[in-house]
Order: sequence, then structure tokens, then C-alpha cells
Amino acid sequence: MRKAGVLLHPTSLPHGVLDHHVEKFLDWMVAAGLSVWQMLPLCVPHQDRSPYQCYSAYAVNPALLPNGEGWHDSDEQGFASFCRNEAFWLDDYALFMALKQHHDYLLWSQWPDRYRYRDAATLSQFALDNQHSLRALKKEQYSLFTLWQRVRESAHQRGIQLFGDIPIAVSYDSADVWSQPQLFKLDGQLQPTVVAGVPPDYFSEKGQLWGNPHYNWSVMQQNNFSWWRARMTNALRQFDFVRIDHFRGLQALWEVPAAAPTAIDGCWVETPGRELLTVLKNDFPHMPFVAEDLGLITAEVVALRDDFDLPGLSVLHFGFDGNPDNPHNLDNQAENTVVYTGTHDNNTTCGWFDSLPVDVQQQVLAKLPQDSGEMPWPMIIAALHSPARLAIIPMQDWLALDGAHRTNTPGTIDHNWSWRFSWQQVPETLALKIRCWLQQSERISSEDKANGV
Repeated sequence: MRKAGVLLHPTSLPHGVLDHHVEKFLDWMVAAGLSVWQMLPLCVPHQDRSPYQCYSAYAVNPALLPNGEGWHDSDEQGFASFCRNEAFWLDDYALFMALKQHHDYLLWSQWPDRYRYRDAATLSQFALDNQHSLRALKKEQYSLFTLWQRVRESAHQRGIQLFGDIPIAVSYDSADVWSQPQLFKLDGQLQPTVVAGVPPDYFSEKGQLWGNPHYNWSVMQQNNFSWWRARMTNALRQFDFVRIDHFRGLQALWEVPAAAPTAIDGCWVETPGRELLTVLKNDFPHMPFVAEDLGLITAEVVALRDDFDLPGLSVLHFGFDGNPDNPHNLDNQAENTVVYTGTHDNNTTCGWFDSLPVDVQQQVLAKLPQDSGEMPWPMIIAALHSPARLAIIPMQDWLALDGAHRTNTPGTIDHNWSWRFSWQQVPETLALKIRCWLQQSERISSEDKANGV
């Protein structure tokens, strides 16, 4: 069945939290006929607020908790059960964050050796001395867990699926690396020997140096990928299906020497992604995953994606370079694909179009549906009429916002991840307009059509 949805991270809701605006947003989606809400990772970000650099692969961002709205549940029985069930990550996360606070948020590798190397007696004493702080951190996560289950239930009651995101890598400064250093390529001083990134591409002429440590895949494989399996199980408790960010890293990852100033001097190192996906297919036979296959994609990456029948991505902003083999070209759209106008890393469609020279703008318009209004609507309608089974449009594009409203500019650290929409930006007639286009592009079921707005 063909569907359409919206890309909006919860921090971009009007108050940036999971308050009553969630219900209002879901109701707006229903009115518009949108049935998939895609978002970015929900994890606890570092100071730059990037959801792709977090303190834990499991913990949910406390900034999403509404203030004063009663979300701090007093259900002690439920809390105790949560602590038991989630102890495999929750204990280390709470201890890690309490230690971060105790050490003025220094990188964990700069803590005294007894904490850095996890001396058991030292950690036990610290936990005893800081039991109230640890309990508060765990209670915070319990509140977020129960709140998110309500969000998911509200979405499902409206026939809306939640589409999540799994970063390929985890941050060095995280509870995951601190608590299980053997799973990562670190030296005797627990420093990364190589770090992750991508070579020069559309977004950066020097590539992107993410700085994340690389996995010690041989150790992970010996454990039958238990770390990855637990991570995916957790993600699929939050979402109906998830995007595997930087999917090509499951074929080969760009490894850069830890001391290198840019990502240019890296090299591709193969990873046991096929073995990992085989194990995940046993755990999740329906394979509720989407492969983020942007960037330098080789035949090996395509084969890995297709052998497991995973949908890839198509981004229309990338489809106008004149290359007939470009997978993002309008003529090359495939059914087993998620099509976007742009992603969270792109400019808004209006900002992208306005940045093009006038002659290029004319070339773009000539390839898009005619008589479909001003930008971004020609791009949106092209995406909706794509053969792709799922079309996702960023909220900024549904609202026809310019480049001042983009979510993230890769390779920069200022003014990112802070955009929020307001209901004043949402025209009263927008939901009906979207629904009409979804009907024309057959992205609403016959039952939805019959129900109307």
C-alpha cells in the first residue's frame, strides 16, 4: 500500500517537548491523510544537540519531558519493574551521567583512572554515596518510557506508524563505550585508534569527521551481535520501523586515524554487515528496517540492501545533475524506496531552489509536474507521484518555509537542531490540500477517502 508521511523530530514541535501538541499534531496528520511520522534518534544529545552524538544508545532525551504536566509517574511498582527489565543499560547510563556531573561534564577518558577503568569497589562506593541522584536519573527515564508508550498508542489509535532512526555509530563520550570498551577499537589508554566519518561528498569537500569510535566487529561477532540485537529490540519498542543511518557502513566503514585533522586521509574497511543482518532477520523476520543508502554507494552496498529486500532512500534534491544513472533522478524512482524532497541534512526545498542559478531553476521546473503552484509544491507532488511506496516530506516543506528554517547544516555546529514550527505557520486549508494530493497520488486507502476530512 502506498503511503505518505512527515519528517518532524519531536524537539521541533511548538514547545519542543512531548506535551499536548503531540495530540494536536497527530490529529493534523489524520486530517491531512498522512499515516507515517518519521523522526530522528530520541537519544540524549551532547551540548551541540545533535541526535546523532548521544550519551547513550538507549536513554531518551530528558529535554522531551513536559514541565509540570504530571509525567513523573508515581507508580513505584512499574518503576521497580522498569529498573529490573532495563538494568542491562539503565544502571550504566545512570552511573555514567552521575559521574559526568560529578566531574563537571569532562570527557570520561579524562576522569581519574579508578573511574575511567571502572574499578568495581570505587563504582560501588560512588553508587552508594549518590543513590538519590541515580534513582532520579532512572526515574526520569521511566517517565520518558511511559510517556513515549502513550505517544505510540495515540499514534496507533489514529492509524499512524512511527518511523525511527538508528545511528550507525555511537559517541565516544557515552555510557556504551565507557561501560563496554572491549566492543570498540580503543588502545590501552582507552583512546580511539581510528574514528568514523565519510569521505568528501555533496555536503563537504573535506568529508565529514564524526569522531565516533569504530566497532570491534570481531568481538561483536563472537557474541553473535548481542549488542546490536538488544539495540534493535529497544528501537522497535519505540517505533514500528527504523532507518539504519549510514547503511553503507554495514558493508564498509570509513576509518580515519584518530589524530587526523580531516576525514580525507581515511580508508574503507569492510564490516560483517551481512552476518549481522542475517542474525537480525532471525530476530525480526519482517525486517522492519530502511537502508539510508546515501553517499558513495557501491555495487556491494546495493547487493547487501537488495539481498535483504530493504527499502533504500531517494532524495529529489539530488536528482537534477543530468546524470541518467542517478538513482535520485525522477525517471529512476523505484517502488521499494522511501522518497523525500529533502532530508534533515538538506536545505528546505524553498531554500534549495532559491539558491540555484535562474537557468538551473528553469531546468528543474521543466522536469517537475506543471501547473502545481509555487515551490515547494512541484517537488512535493513529484515525490507523491513517485513509484516509491512511501513518500516522506519534511514539515518545513509542507509549510513552504525558506532556508532559515532548516534543521541541520552538515559540517557546521552553530544554529542546528533548534528549529520548531508554530501552528500560526500552518494554514487552515493545508490539511485539505495535502489530502487532495494524496488522493490523486493514491496514497490514501479507499477507507480513508470515504471518511473524508
